[in-house]
Amino acid sequence: MTDPSSAADPTAGPVDPGPGPASVPDPAVLDSASTPANGHHPNPADTFNMEQQMKIGEPDDNGLLESSMRLKPHEAQSYRKKALWVSWVSIGITTILAIAAFTVSIMRHSASAFGFAFDATLDVLSSIIVLWRYSNAAAVHSAHREYIACVILGVVFILSAITILVKAIHDLATKLEPEVDDFLYSVSVISGVVCAILSVCKFMLGKVLTSRALITDGFNSLVGAVMGFSILVSAEVFKHEPKVWYLDGTIGVLIGLIILAYGVKLLKDMVPRVRQTRHYERFE
Repeated sequence: MTDPSSAADPTAGPVDPGPGPASVPDPAVLDSASTPANGHHPNPADTFNMEQQMKIGEPDDNGLLESSMRLKPHEAQSYRKKALWVSWVSIGITTILAIAAFTVSIMRHSASAFGFAFDATLDVLSSIIVLWRYSNAAAVHSAHREYIACVILGVVFILSAITILVKAIHDLATKLEPEVDDFLYSVSVISGVVCAILSVCKFMLGKVLTSRALITDGFNSLVGAVMGFSILVSAEVFKHEPKVWYLDGTIGVLIGLIILAYGVKLLKDMVPRVRQTRHYERFE
């Protein structure tokens, strides 16, 4: 017997057939909806380039240097200790050389010796800044601390360069002739060799730790080596050709200009980076 409730109701509307196959949207409608107002589709390459441009100048890996991705923690600490050791040795040696060079510049009226003495003093200051830079073991990869050290180095470089230039130009204007003796030779040779060795050590450590401060300190030691040997060259030339008395002062001017240019370049590069990394001071 048929259930009356199961019988079709003649007054009811059409029966819902249930879920059927998914309807396919019209391609023309999709195309018109996804097309920008200018009628051009975005290029994935253009989008990537825009993202890259937005990232330029921003510190990578939350304000850390590239060395954080190259070195293991124990390796970084080992190189940090080596940097501290080299800086202490540099401070001790260059302090002695600075005193000797100042003595030579006063006794022998040598502009290049005075320039070297000031550069040796600058080397002491730059090594002290490197000591501060790596005094905190947790900040070995800190970009913010690195850039602050470089800014301080840039200021010191500029002030030292101005002093060297003033002294050298004064000696050239007054036609001050240097005096040559064995003491001058000894100081120049020892200064050149020692500063060259220190510069190589600092360059190597700076490359491993990706430290601009260490590389700058190495550059200063390299300048000291060049100036040390330049004292020897200018003294030897003056000994045989007194007419070339101006060579000593000219070398002092050139060294002063090189240090000045490096200091200005350092400030130009580092000041914006200090501002960019001011929010990444968690290691301070």
